[in-house]
Amino acid sequence: MPTAKLTNNIIEAAIHGFEAQKQSIDAQIAELRGMLKGAPKESPEEVSVKPKKRRFSAAALKRMREAQKLRWAKIRGEAGTAPAAKTAPAAKTAKKPKAKHMSAAARKAISAAMKKRWAEKKTAAA
Repeated sequence: MPTAKLTNNIIEAAIHGFEAQKQSIDAQIAELRGMLKGAPKESPEEVSVKPKKRRFSAAALKRMREAQKLRWAKIRGEAGTAPAAKTAPAAKTAKKPKAKHMSAAARKAISAAMKKRWAEKKTAAA
């Protein structure tokens, strides 16, 4: 059985038909929602919902303000001092030392373990 070739006119007609069906279904849904007790009279698309604004506490705003002032002072080349509220114990501010490169023995051990795993995987697959 030969298949029909879809032309632009056929596709546009199909789109128009589906849009008409969609409008009909939307109207029926709105009518059913109206029958529900306590249901809003407006459809959900018509109700504009404003996104909630994010609120910051006064302390958070102060910290952000001070940090931004320090950033701008650094850009301008001014000597900025750390705010008094930012002082923290030395234990929290101490950074961990960076990881050093692996030794040759550690690399060989990892390589051997990986080769062993791949060998086991290959034998299990075969």
